[in-house]
Amino acid sequence: MEYVVEMLNIGKSFPGIRANDDITLCLRKGEIHALLGENGAGKSTLMSILFGLYQPDEGKIRVRGTEVQIDNPNIANELGIGMVHQHFKLVHNFTVTENIVLGIEPHKGITVDLKQASRKIRDLSAQYGLNVDPDAKIEDISVGMQQRVEILKMLYRNAEVLIFDEPTAVLTPQEILDLLDIMRNLIKDGKSIILITHKLREIKAIADRCTVIRLGKFIGTVDVKDTDEERMAEMMIGRRISFDIHKKPLEPGRTMLKIDNLTVLNSRKVPALKNFSIELKAGEILGIAGVEGNGQSELVEALTGLRKVESGTILLDGKDITAMTIRERIENGIAHIPEDRQRRGLVLDYTIEENLILEKHRRLPFSKNGFLNHKAIREHADEVISAFDVRSSKGPETMARTMSGGNQQKAIIGREFDLNPEVLIAVQPTRGLDVGSIVYIHRRIVEQRDAGKAVLLVSLELDEILDLSDRIAVVNHGELVGIVDAKSTNEKEVGLMMTGIRAHERSSSNGNGGSNK
Repeated sequence: MEYVVEMLNIGKSFPGIRANDDITLCLRKGEIHALLGENGAGKSTLMSILFGLYQPDEGKIRVRGTEVQIDNPNIANELGIGMVHQHFKLVHNFTVTENIVLGIEPHKGITVDLKQASRKIRDLSAQYGLNVDPDAKIEDISVGMQQRVEILKMLYRNAEVLIFDEPTAVLTPQEILDLLDIMRNLIKDGKSIILITHKLREIKAIADRCTVIRLGKFIGTVDVKDTDEERMAEMMIGRRISFDIHKKPLEPGRTMLKIDNLTVLNSRKVPALKNFSIELKAGEILGIAGVEGNGQSELVEALTGLRKVESGTILLDGKDITAMTIRERIENGIAHIPEDRQRRGLVLDYTIEENLILEKHRRLPFSKNGFLNHKAIREHADEVISAFDVRSSKGPETMARTMSGGNQQKAIIGREFDLNPEVLIAVQPTRGLDVGSIVYIHRRIVEQRDAGKAVLLVSLELDEILDLSDRIAVVNHGELVGIVDAKSTNEKEVGLMMTGIRAHERSSSNGNGGSNK
């Protein structure tokens, strides 16, 4: 049998939007099949239909040649279909084992037999190279390890078809490589995978075939080995796009942000940032590179007022803001694109238009004498939504919770850019965005720099750091390893610095005192 899953002529509508319009996707046994499309193209909707979260309005689904009706995820599980969602479905104060068996708990007499489940999970973890501790609590493990727990949930339920929805959006570069190895192990064991992703490089690295959808419509299915990234991007966007980033010659102005001997504690009351000092000038992009968990989050939280500074000072255009409130920092010209869009960037149960005025709802024209001006709020939302191509079912009235991750991100970026800040702190600004949106956001960030604004870019995407930055500051274990000029460095040099190797150590290791670029 050639296909293990066939989704034929699938149609699905929601009020005001045609999410899927006559889409066909066929998955061969033992292949990795990528599903590619812009934010809001209908990818997650299509896979939610296969997993039983939605029912199609038109079309049919066959599993192993038999037509089926998947009314809920339990039926999908019985058919051997599992799904790792973009936002994980885990109970944080439960252990790994408790999360995996939730709903299908094994019993020994009248008690739940967690020991038996733990043994099976340990065996599955070893079989697929997942290295998960069954007894660890979810709140104590990394995001990458949480994703492995979601994979184990599928394997524990004997899934043969595995759906991954944007699986690398929250992973470090090393975790991405580890995940690709895990996928290869799954395929070797006879599993079949559908991979929803925006990342063309990952598709080229791991996928056999790729189905492209645009604005809810089927565009085509291609063999990945015979199709270059530019062609897949053109199919996805509907036009040729240039990946080139054009920046004006660097003309740094006055120092806009001066961080002097900053020490900040993490949540365990251990120094996450130690005597850290850097300067950011007007008209430049300073990239912060480092493996996740090396103090970048604490640095950003200290700069934005979300975390207390233990010692040291932060100067914004010469003004000491170390003890200022979050609102005072915003009013003095700081904008912040946060690392976690759902926890830090949005009020999920507010509408888009409400979220877009969170930082200026007290100002004219949005309010007067304590009363909101809903007409001005709506007009403002329409402008930002249009400028940043934020797609949703009900426009400004859409609840933030119901939007795709990429469109949530675009709404946040639009709101922060609209502040016209003097210093823009951009943390993972393109996480979860499709290639067209990434190119657009990169250009908007460069526009800020070219207009004389100061940009602090914190990203785990080393390509993004190298492409956009004028200078790159590398952090390791909360300390500044060094600052390099982006034009004269490369991925290998920055990667070595991320491990803690300083410039003079590289030079001495050459034996001739020369550079090792």
